[in-house]
Amino acid sequence: MGISQVTNNRHFLPVGLGGLLAFLFLLASTMRAEAQLLDGVAAIVDDEVVLLSELRTETELIRQQLLHSQNHAPPQDVLARQVLERLILDKLQLAISRRADARISESELNQAIERIAQGQGLTAEALYAEAAADGLSREWLRNKVRDEMLVTRVQQSIINRRINVSEQEIQNFLSSEAGQALGAEEVRVGHILLPLAPAASDGEVNAVQETAEALREQVLQGEDFAQLAVLHSAGQNALSGGDLGWRTTNQLPVAFAVALRDLSPGQVTAPIRTDAGIHLLQLHERRGQGERVLRQSRVRHILIEPNQILPDDQALATITQLRDRIIGGESFADLAREFSDDTGSALKGGDLGWSLPGKFVAEFQAVAEEIPVEQISEPFKTQFGWHILQVTERRDQDFSAEILRNQAEHALRQRKFSEELEVWLRELRDEAFVEIKI
Repeated sequence: MGISQVTNNRHFLPVGLGGLLAFLFLLASTMRAEAQLLDGVAAIVDDEVVLLSELRTETELIRQQLLHSQNHAPPQDVLARQVLERLILDKLQLAISRRADARISESELNQAIERIAQGQGLTAEALYAEAAADGLSREWLRNKVRDEMLVTRVQQSIINRRINVSEQEIQNFLSSEAGQALGAEEVRVGHILLPLAPAASDGEVNAVQETAEALREQVLQGEDFAQLAVLHSAGQNALSGGDLGWRTTNQLPVAFAVALRDLSPGQVTAPIRTDAGIHLLQLHERRGQGERVLRQSRVRHILIEPNQILPDDQALATITQLRDRIIGGESFADLAREFSDDTGSALKGGDLGWSLPGKFVAEFQAVAEEIPVEQISEPFKTQFGWHILQVTERRDQDFSAEILRNQAEHALRQRKFSEELEVWLRELRDEAFVEIKI
């Protein structure tokens, strides 16, 4: 996995950062030396400029990537024009991020670098070392990833506001074939087919039906279904024990799906008649959506946020004192209203309501899941500051319908995102002042 795979597939670096980096760094070093003598302006973009050295470096990086992944690349002048257009769009989007004061924290950047390194089977330090050995400095790598993340953040922020997914669209999608596949569970099924012509006589039907019943009885008595399939089935999968593999229920004949609906793994259907003959099915396994029953916790908390006036150690001391007061008998809700820096929940006595998947950051979620009901947690820290929490109730809730609806909305948004992004980028380019100097 390369940098591009962490940053919206924008393909600034080759997929592999191994031996190819050696060439790229020699190239970059050469171009930096050339830039001191030959640099100039390739394009003016509002208040920004694209330097000739920047264009040459990016063009060669992408040319080498194309040669590495596809064994060919467009002519240099064609590729350079395409790269210049992308650099222009990047300058415009980075300018938006600066005006919005968007920032990538060191923690976020480090996590992104870690993901890139893991994709290469390396640690972050090993990735830096490999890049440095090949001439790409630590600063260059971090700046490249940071810019990619900022551009992606700008796109997500603006495009998501431009996209509207109506409730009717969601319901229509859920009713469609694609929507039904989204929620369909998968089953692994064994199959025995006893062939029978559609126009078979009653005597022929009865004879085959009796054979099917006899085979089913053998399975119920402990005979191996797969062995019986090898011996008796006329199905295409007979020699593999009749195993149909994993199928969504939507991929099975309706008669099969209905017959399997209430079976548990290991059970066998009654004989099923279709135009192909009479079938026996054994359900081996189920997987997929089904019911999504999740354990929920109702949580309240108090947050003390360190700042310039209240250093981290004093914030910890404050939250510890509040915990001691609650254990001593004072009201959690009253202390939350008076002291918590989470203004949204403080007005409700620290109540955060029922937890949902992804609602809380990982450190908070871990404590909320582990602590017994009514117990006051030890102080713990998240990115927001120091917390104590209490779980007041727990319940098991079926979120199947809600999760399916959210998946449908996400799928529709993904469909619309790429198209809307292209429209917005064209608008951005048309509204900008751009002067090509080459």
